[in-house]
Amino acid sequence: MIYSPLWKNTLSFLHKPDLKKDFALTLVIIMGKSKTGGAPLKGGKMKASHILVKKLGAAQDIRDELASGGNFAALARKYSECTSRNKGGNLGEFGKGMMVDAFWNACVKLQVNQISEPVKSKFGYHIIKRTK
Repeated sequence: MIYSPLWKNTLSFLHKPDLKKDFALTLVIIMGKSKTGGAPLKGGKMKASHILVKKLGAAQDIRDELASGGNFAALARKYSECTSRNKGGNLGEFGKGMMVDAFWNACVKLQVNQISEPVKSKFGYHIIKRTK
């Protein structure tokens, strides 16, 4: 953490907790470090694949298949309700604000090649694999 007078003056303008949080996240993105325990971001972007289903039970069953050695891309092609299924669930590169918050927040906590537990969003349940 930087404790220079300039740093303190900068933070003094941010009186609202949400602004401080957004400012800190912006610094983390710029510096390429992750406070969330996930892999660092490069240029504020990452890559991920996902499998999207409507029911939690289905998401849990797919997650169990993956834990037993199932192939992520093959399972995405078989089960995902997202058009990304045609690419094995690959969503390509994206930055903050390009995905719904629940999805982004889950992604930043993942290491590269780590697979999430089911994540609920307004679209259904995602199983996410961070790829970069």
